[in-house]
Amino acid sequence: MRLAKITPENYEAALALSVRPDQADLVEPVVTSLAEAYVFGDRAWPRLICADDRPVGFVMAFLDIPWGDDPDDLRSGLWRLNIAADAQGNGYGRFAVAAVCAEIRARGGTRAHVTWEPRAGGPEGFYLKLGFRPTGEQSGGQTVGVLAL
Repeated sequence: MRLAKITPENYEAALALSVRPDQADLVEPVVTSLAEAYVFGDRAWPRLICADDRPVGFVMAFLDIPWGDDPDDLRSGLWRLNIAADAQGNGYGRFAVAAVCAEIRARGGTRAHVTWEPRAGGPEGFYLKLGFRPTGEQSGGQTVGVLAL
């Protein structure tokens, strides 16, 4: 497994990735993420997840983004995680989250944040197994979780 930068050569493969239909309301499509990465420039870290040379997912971190009303509360974490429907259950999501955490650590971060939709069939169990813990906060109706790095 490896992460690859999004390039003119692979962006169409990234755009073609889609999650299972029952997960479509849980995560934005890759095209939305790439638009946000463009707008947020150096605060977004988009990557294609590859198994050998086959694209199996997309991950994007947010880096030092102000949180809430406090301009000094800068947070980093997992912004998006899309694992292709036919590639789920093979460890690609765990790998991608670990890679995001490693990138945050390399930049001096000590915590990784994530949000998830609190509903049956959502990713809460996945994030809890990885060590994220709810902070008691909500963002856009989603649960905010944090992982100490």
